Amino acid sequence: MFENLFESYFDLSGLILCPVLGSIILLFIPNYSIRLIRLIGLCVSLLTFLYSLVLWIKFDPSTAKFQFVESVRWLPYENIHLYMGLDGLSLFFVILTTFLIPICILVGWSGMRSNGKEYIIAFLICEFLMIAVFCMLDLLLFYVFFESVLIPMLKIKAAYQFFLYTLLGSVFMLLAILLILLQTGTTDLQILLTTEFSERRQILLWIAFFASFAVKVPMVPVHIWLPEAHVEAPTAGSVILAGILLKLGTYGFLRFSIPMFPEATLCFTPFIYTLGAIAIIYTSLTTLRQIDLKKIIAYSSVAHMNLVTIGMFSRAAAVRSPIWSYGHTSKAKTCVPGVRPINLLAIGGKT
Repeated sequence: MFENLFESYFDLSGLILCPVLGSIILLFIPNYSIRLIRLIGLCVSLLTFLYSLVLWIKFDPSTAKFQFVESVRWLPYENIHLYMGLDGLSLFFVILTTFLIPICILVGWSGMRSNGKEYIIAFLICEFLMIAVFCMLDLLLFYVFFESVLIPMLKIKAAYQFFLYTLLGSVFMLLAILLILLQTGTTDLQILLTTEFSERRQILLWIAFFASFAVKVPMVPVHIWLPEAHVEAPTAGSVILAGILLKLGTYGFLRFSIPMFPEATLCFTPFIYTLGAIAIIYTSLTTLRQIDLKKIIAYSSVAHMNLVTIGMFSRAAAVRSPIWSYGHTSKAKTCVPGVRPINLLAIGGKT
């Protein structure tokens, strides 16, 4: 009975639309009703989390195929569809996302004053974008959500820095996607995973994808935006930034670059090792010089994610484990300095 109920009423589009519907409801709530805004935001985020748990219950771990697949034609072209689905990799990122958003709302509960409605709406929109990133099986739509996901979380200075860093890489990735579309006639990931590209074409496409994914990891030298984002963001923003958003680059490598361009991946693996090792050493030493706890977390996050990237390209069997576990530990670290800015020099004599 319950299985039939789940099959009938719970699908992937419902999960993605939950935060959007919550944001639309909040638009009609007056700004002075801050308590009602908080409760609606928290209830919507908890409902989305429970929805994701239902999908987990329905998920069949015995198959490697994408599940809960949905396809909607959104452009008047034959092979471009809004194509969604989940596998074992993306499922747990979706659950981690829906788990963190209620925590972020609770972390910022007492700090919501004049812009409380905008604050909650920003988190719900960010949740919608992140879930969409992990569910998209259409390369073009993945690009759209992938490049949009950090915008609701950043203030002016960090947003400008992030825009400048991602502009060039994003252009290269978009050109690569258009090249793939011209060559294969589709942006469907399941078809592209079975498509063979020449070695020269793989190298060209791999470099274009790398230019975009490296900023999101982030890898040295395109990591400077992250400390600024951590410092400027509210505590809840830092939690979601460290807990989920920094995983987008490694997810992109794991979902697209490695399986679609295997020969190019093998060719560039020594380069990734070198760049990752430099990033780990450099950011670890930089961490030792910081006195702001949020910057310490930011620079150490760069080192952690570069270590994960090295493990990914080493074909580590447990690559999903370090990304998943870092999603939990990093959100806990960012909650600690969130009550107020912490200068370690001010407490150095008391430790």
